[in-house]
Amino acid sequence: MQEAKLKWKLAQTLEYKWWQNYLKNKDVSTYLDWKLNYWKDFLVDISSIIETPSNKTILDAGCGPAGIFMALDGNKVTAIDPLLDKYATLEHYQQEKYPYTTFIQSSIEAYKEQEKFDIIYCLNAINHVNEIELCYDNLIAALKPNGYLIISTDAHRHQFLKKIFQLIPGDVLHPIQFDIDEYNHFLTKRGLTILSTQLKNTTTIFNYYITVAKKII
Repeated sequence: MQEAKLKWKLAQTLEYKWWQNYLKNKDVSTYLDWKLNYWKDFLVDISSIIETPSNKTILDAGCGPAGIFMALDGNKVTAIDPLLDKYATLEHYQQEKYPYTTFIQSSIEAYKEQEKFDIIYCLNAINHVNEIELCYDNLIAALKPNGYLIISTDAHRHQFLKKIFQLIPGDVLHPIQFDIDEYNHFLTKRGLTILSTQLKNTTTIFNYYITVAKKII
């Protein structure tokens, strides 16, 4: 457990450094416009499964400095991330532009919902966590009955490489290393129904998926 915690802390430190390096030469307005359009396109991509939300309560779990909260005007949004204090040093992170969003510095593991949500987005974040079982428990506990959980993540294509990455940190930014069947099993074993799993991109080692699940009660 202690080893996993240290591994996660290292990953979080490197995550912030990655963002610093990634954003340092990007014009703020140009980047934020591009990112907003990226998230709008994302919502369109899944609109055949879940319509673009309006007047919903929404959680952006692991939001980063420019998460999907950017594209959710017209909703009541909560955005959480353990690095919000670090992101506050970046010009590209501008809380004041999103008055419909409440920002809370918290990991998914530590987050205890103050309300239930119609929709939870956990995008490009679930493989960054420390205690994945607890994360799924907390996310699903925060969903309203008949609420939707949308997860996007890189997932291993090859079993032998997955085992190597699990044993030897070949991807230190991402402590969690699973294939898509394993990620989806975390949902189904907690009673969620998988509505869709879309393959969006393929690389040598990973496939990038978007999974939409529903808490049918």
